Amino acid sequence: MREKKSFFRRRKRTLIFMAVVLVILAVVMLNLRTQREKTVKVTIEKVKRQDLTSIVSASGEVKPKKSINISAQVPGRIIKIGVIEGQEVKAGDFLLKLDSTQYEANADRDRFFIQSSKADLIEAQARLQRDKDSYERQKKLFAEQLISRDQLESFKAQYDVSDAQVNGIQFQIKQAEASLKSTLDNLNKTVFVAPRDGIITSLRVEEGETAIVGTMNNPGTVLMTIADLSVMEVEVQVDETDVVGVRLGQESNVRVDAYPDTTFKGKVTEIGSSAIQKVTGGTSTEESKDFKVDVTLETPPQKLKPGLSASADIITAEKKNVLAVPISALVLRDKPGASGDRPGVAKEEEGVYIVEGGRVKFQPIDKGIAGGMNIEIVSGLKENQEIVTGPYASLRELKDGMLIKTDLKKETPAA
Repeated sequence: MREKKSFFRRRKRTLIFMAVVLVILAVVMLNLRTQREKTVKVTIEKVKRQDLTSIVSASGEVKPKKSINISAQVPGRIIKIGVIEGQEVKAGDFLLKLDSTQYEANADRDRFFIQSSKADLIEAQARLQRDKDSYERQKKLFAEQLISRDQLESFKAQYDVSDAQVNGIQFQIKQAEASLKSTLDNLNKTVFVAPRDGIITSLRVEEGETAIVGTMNNPGTVLMTIADLSVMEVEVQVDETDVVGVRLGQESNVRVDAYPDTTFKGKVTEIGSSAIQKVTGGTSTEESKDFKVDVTLETPPQKLKPGLSASADIITAEKKNVLAVPISALVLRDKPGASGDRPGVAKEEEGVYIVEGGRVKFQPIDKGIAGGMNIEIVSGLKENQEIVTGPYASLRELKDGMLIKTDLKKETPAA
């Protein structure tokens, strides 16, 4: 009996030993299989809620909201300048004078011609009255059959000639008066006064220079610029891909290169309706299209000067406490089953790789606004889900179900 129990005891130990050996072999085989399977080292983050601010950045320069270029409307030599650059002027203040000798002489010529024509008119009117009286007497004699029709027609012709002479002189007087009006207008244009209150921000001429009138192909001489510096703006050029999100009234943070430690507040007040034409070598180019956007500054300081280089961060959208992921986590891949032959069907889909049990799975998402380095997730993900955020080379290599080595990345601050 004891020998039988001893036999079963020895067999039981053998079975336990074999079971342990099989378990060890299974673990070893599993480890060897896992080691043979390709793994990708990635960094991961958790989906979290953040406050996002979408910003469009553009560069440009500071300029006054209201400025006027004073240009010559008549040619002439500059004989007197009454202001200096940086001077404050009021509407009606004297600015500059051109040589007016020729225009004064033309005005005197027109006046003399008018006076001479008026004297000729008096003489012609007297002849007209005389010929009219003679014609009236001849009509009575003709009615009494005392003169012939030929004689009557001769007096009528003389009367018509005198009347035409009077009309001709009157037209000459009107023409001379119009010429005098034009000459006086040109004479007035030789004196420049300030059209509005402002500051002389640019004085481009000196006494003795000749002002040239502009034509269709050649711009005229810009004598000076008057600007109202109480209202300043930054004119920036926004790329065509960003301008669609810019709206009137949007707030903006403006930085001026000359004042790197100061941020100015402003609002969008004007958006160009057509692209800026860039000219290279006399011909316009269509390589890149930018649109002009004006950002008016709130309470600009007096130290701000026109022409300073500046950049504007226009706040196009803001959202609070929304699900967001790093932009670097987004992946664009071919859509399974998509055919390039079917019009209107998307060939690609955008999403992220989520982490489940040490492996990755592609998850399509719907995105919202972008803020800084993060982007809003409208649908497709839940809070605290783990997603692959990089590196870029690893994201390109990933496929559904691949085994990964994770490196949990520290949470980055909200944008």
